[in-house]
Amino acid sequence: MRLMKLQFYNTLTRKKELFMPLRQKTVGLYTCGPTVYSDPHIGNLRTYVFEDILKRTLLVAGYRVTHVMNITDVGHLTGDRDMGEDKLQKSAREKRITAWELAKQYTAIFKKNIRDLNILPPDIWCKATSHIKEQIALITRLERAGHTYLTKDGIYFDTSTCADYGKLAHLDIKGLREGARVEPNPEKRHPTDFALWKFSYSESAPSATSAKSARIKRDMEWKSPWGIGFPGWHIECSAMSMKYLGETLDIHCGGVDHIPLHHTNEIAQSESATGKPFARFWLHGAFLIIKKGRMGKSEGNAMTLATLQEKGIDPLAYRYLLLTAHYRSPLNFTWESLEGASHALTNLRNHIRALRPEHPITANDRSLAHVFKKRLAHAISDDLDTPTSLALMWEVLKSALEPRLKKELLKQCDEVFGLGLAKVRAHIIPKEIKQLSKKRDVARKKRAWEDADILRKKIESLGWSVEDTEKGSKINKA
Repeated sequence: MRLMKLQFYNTLTRKKELFMPLRQKTVGLYTCGPTVYSDPHIGNLRTYVFEDILKRTLLVAGYRVTHVMNITDVGHLTGDRDMGEDKLQKSAREKRITAWELAKQYTAIFKKNIRDLNILPPDIWCKATSHIKEQIALITRLERAGHTYLTKDGIYFDTSTCADYGKLAHLDIKGLREGARVEPNPEKRHPTDFALWKFSYSESAPSATSAKSARIKRDMEWKSPWGIGFPGWHIECSAMSMKYLGETLDIHCGGVDHIPLHHTNEIAQSESATGKPFARFWLHGAFLIIKKGRMGKSEGNAMTLATLQEKGIDPLAYRYLLLTAHYRSPLNFTWESLEGASHALTNLRNHIRALRPEHPITANDRSLAHVFKKRLAHAISDDLDTPTSLALMWEVLKSALEPRLKKELLKQCDEVFGLGLAKVRAHIIPKEIKQLSKKRDVARKKRAWEDADILRKKIESLGWSVEDTEKGSKINKA
């Protein structure tokens, strides 16, 4: 499927824009990764599937993609405004293991989740704890340029030194108040200021240098020019993305929850340090909704991929469900909708297994295939319109197109969808099942409906299903 010119909705400009990378055929893509203090829930995973669709689309369009994803294993605090406790340290203490052990455990779970969802791995995984030197260097750069100040609990970025702070989120800076989820920090000059480096001292300590006895025991801490401590959450993404992709990125992605704080702060610190635009395109995925509210750990309704698998749900059925909604639209999760997606995926696989050459490919077949390719390319090129693309795929299956061309088109669609359709193979139907199906066909011809129904139930009890079509009965794995 040859894609047309790609258009993406850019959060920065609030409109669709024609995508052109800085370098002719190479795209630098940075996607915000997980904070590895607990299992990722399926709402988190929706964002990674959307980013995978984006990456696959870029690859199909002929671009070489350098994809970088961070692993946040330090510095993400429980409070929105750099207050509270490090999420990893807190979780590790509750589980009675070290933060290092916790991070390793949940990083492995996250990587298994993305494999199960057939998400292409990034070219570069980068852990925050492996890039402390780069983060200190970036903070030093900001300090020298006059963008920081010292408090008793850390080094903070002064957002008043950034003239267009909040441009990504269109923030009303004057209307913001400090301390939404935790006690406000009285030493912060402005509510929007954020920590670049936090000291390993209690908040009651009079100063970082005179409170050795007030040290908080931490598994993860490092020496810095300002004192022993650890980096803030936001600085890691700026330091690591610019190390691997340069000072201006082509595309930066994440969930919509990153817009008002994390991504806003990344832009402020990066552009203050370099004087250059940080990212040209910002793409954000919408929430997964459950009972009219976002799914999340803090909401107490988080559900993991393992939960689905324990109920016998193929992770790719969840991926299929995500394709039915546009990435920028909230998706309401219900067990009924997931079951529907599971049935649809099974039907899709069965349709593919049943495709057999029927007649020589005609000029009319090729013309129809060309029209389908053009429509599919247009849909996915238009800001990753997966719902329209998915509907077109089913239209291809139900069309009069010669089955070999149907298979070719489905394979091209799946280069973007990532449903593993190229691996679908025809089932080897056991001799017993074939014989039962033939007996059922005979019963149906004789209008012995009761006998036919008994035979159908027997086939189903053995793990197979039978479907009656105009061309005869079709046997599928149940």
